[in-house]
Amino acid sequence: MEENYGHLEIRLSELMKQKKLSKNKLSHKAEMNWKQIDNYCTNNITRLDTYVLCKLCTVLECEIQDLLVFHPSAQE
Repeated sequence: MEENYGHLEIRLSELMKQKKLSKNKLSHKAEMNWKQIDNYCTNNITRLDTYVLCKLCTVLECEIQDLLVFHPSAQE
């Protein structure tokens, strides 16, 4: 039986808007592929890469909790 453990939300799009950065600018500054940035923006990631998260936090000058939000399961 599979249990629901909640999920992580990646708030990259919101941070990019706050910092006024396009996907192209962020991919250049973070030295990342545009498609990889797009996948993080759309929460289309199956495995988080800690190196990528560190690069994003550094370039965006933010804390990890600004980028990732944990939503617990609705189970009682």
